[in-house]
Amino acid sequence: MSERNLRGSRLGAASLESESGVELAERQRVTYQCPNGHTVVVPMSVEAEVPPLWECRCGAEALRTDTEAPEKKAGKPARTHWDMLLERRTIAELEVLLDERLELLRNRALIKRSA
Repeated sequence: MSERNLRGSRLGAASLESESGVELAERQRVTYQCPNGHTVVVPMSVEAEVPPLWECRCGAEALRTDTEAPEKKAGKPARTHWDMLLERRTIAELEVLLDERLELLRNRALIKRSA
């Protein structure tokens, strides 16, 4: 067991790699303005595609200072459980099902009371 231990290093030891000779990617600083008055500066690679919107620390969407706001995409409204249910059944069918389930529950309650 003792032969398998790593020798010459300790838990949390610093990396032996150095940053000498490493060439960092060229960067640009992109500034965004939040509608709440915050300024967000994000360092990005020169080669990166810079988005027109960035999420601010307050949660709002900050707009890049040198661009105009992009057009809003027309999104579909969220389908609720009720909408999907109405695609499969009519109101009359749902009322029949409800009456059946209520009758079943009432009969169970009567059986438990009499027992």
